[in-house]
Amino acid sequence: MEIWKKLLNRMMRAARLDSGFFEEMETEEDAVAHAIMVAVIASVATGIGLGLTAVIGGAGAIWFLWGLLSGFLASMVGWYAWVLITYISGTTFLRGPEKASMAELSRTLGLANSPGVLRILAFIPMFGWLVLLLSGIWTLASGVIAVKQTLDFDTGRATATCIVGWLVYMLVIFLVYFWLPSPFKMLRF
Repeated sequence: MEIWKKLLNRMMRAARLDSGFFEEMETEEDAVAHAIMVAVIASVATGIGLGLTAVIGGAGAIWFLWGLLSGFLASMVGWYAWVLITYISGTTFLRGPEKASMAELSRTLGLANSPGVLRILAFIPMFGWLVLLLSGIWTLASGVIAVKQTLDFDTGRATATCIVGWLVYMLVIFLVYFWLPSPFKMLRF
C-alpha cells in the first residue's frame, strides 16, 4: 500500500509542475519503477478512453479491445520515442553544461507523463478531443520542466528540446489515427 501512496504522491507533484520534484527525481534511482508505471498507467488510460469511445460510438466489444490495444501501444511507443528523441537532441544538438543519462531523463519524463491519465476521459462526447488536447499540452508542460531540471537548461532550450520529441509522440498517435482502423476516428469533434 505504501508503494501506491508514494506513486500517487509523485504523480500529483509531477502534475502540479513542481520543478523541485523533478530535480529530486533526476538522481533518485528508485524512481525508475514509478516512472515506468506512470507511462504504463497513462497508456492504459489512453487505451480505455479510446475503447470506450468506440463502444459509445456504436462499435462492439471487439472495438473496445482494439481501442485498448491500439491506444496503449501508440501511447507507450510515443512516450518512448519522446524520451529517446529528447535525450538525443538534449545531449547532442542542444547540449547544455550538464550531461544527463538516458535513465535520468527516462525517470523525469516518465513521471512527467502523469497528466496522461486524464486520457481515460476521451470517450466523453463532444469533449473527448478537448481532454486529449489539454492532457497533451499539460504533459508537454510537465515534460519541459522535467527536461529543464534534468539537463539544467533554461526554459527556452528545454521547450525546444521537449517539443521535438513530443511532436514525434503526437505523430505516433496520429499515425494510429490515420493508418489503422482506430477508435480515434469515432471521436466526435
